[in-house]
Amino acid sequence: MKNPSTRLVFDYWDMLRGERSAPERGEIEPGALRHALADTFVLENEPIGPVFRLAGTRLCALFGRELRGRAFTALWPDVEAQGDMRRLVQTVMDETAGAVAGLSAQTQSGASVHLELLLLPLRYRGRTHARILGAFSPALSPEWLGLDTLESMRMISLRMIWPDARTQRPTEAAAQDKRPKLMLLPGGRV
Repeated sequence: MKNPSTRLVFDYWDMLRGERSAPERGEIEPGALRHALADTFVLENEPIGPVFRLAGTRLCALFGRELRGRAFTALWPDVEAQGDMRRLVQTVMDETAGAVAGLSAQTQSGASVHLELLLLPLRYRGRTHARILGAFSPALSPEWLGLDTLESMRMISLRMIWPDARTQRPTEAAAQDKRPKLMLLPGGRV
């Protein structure tokens, strides 16, 4: 993950899930994500596919409209890409695995921007296949934000985060072991 928003959302989600494959939706505290909230969204699994239940303000500004209640796959105008996104969301829910995708996008006026998409499974009242926590963010906030909108996107990279692949956090003891035991300073007597 390259963007600060996606790293913050993933680290928070990973901390909440602990040894479980996914945390409960009710455990998510928006205040803990305040620095990434504008790029964050929650999808709900509906019979028509994933639908935005919540969407951050910067995310809505990228697309020039309120996304709440809209189909997630409708962000991609290409029917083939819509199918790919529907399958990706289904894989995240089926496997309780996270996904990080790099996207290349263009605005209506032709400006290009690189985005990062994060999809993470959530349980809702004990049910799986219910909700997804996500982040959709540019590396830098584009200067055209609010003046232009994204018109097309394509996925250029994808990495799955499997439930058994725990992130390695250095423990305090391990950090102390990495400190040098003996330090030699140049110089000496003249």
